[in-house]
Amino acid sequence: MGILVDRKVRESVVEVRRVGERLMTIKLVVGESTLNVVSAYASHAGLAKEIKRRFWEGLDEIVRQVLPAERLFIGRDFNGRIGSTASGYGEVHGGFGFGERNGEVTSLMDFAKAFGLVTANSSFPKRDEHLVTFQNAVAKTQIDYLLLKRCDRGL
Repeated sequence: MGILVDRKVRESVVEVRRVGERLMTIKLVVGESTLNVVSAYASHAGLAKEIKRRFWEGLDEIVRQVLPAERLFIGRDFNGRIGSTASGYGEVHGGFGFGERNGEVTSLMDFAKAFGLVTANSSFPKRDEHLVTFQNAVAKTQIDYLLLKRCDRGL
């Protein structure tokens, strides 16, 4: 798990924190804005419920520590599919996704809803080849998402 930081903003990093093996966060101060960037690698299907619970608790802890005036960007692999329609998650899902929703993503959608977050990459239309973030010989799917505060949706 890691986060790459461009040399130009390296001096802006004020904090780096690892929360378990599946979560990492960095805090940057850029101009007058404080940015919290979180890299999240959700538990794969088939792992113990305890591992999944620890992942969501760790992410919960990170988000709760972000001050209201700070920006929050959470990204990477959530190992679930939000699907192509909002279906009950209109405040979280922008209506543009790929494929069918699966059960693994309910935790992501509920988490986003609880913290006033949106899945930014579902907020505008894109060609399917730009939505697909995992592909193998059998299937194409979208499992990587960028979450941010609803008030920052315009970013």
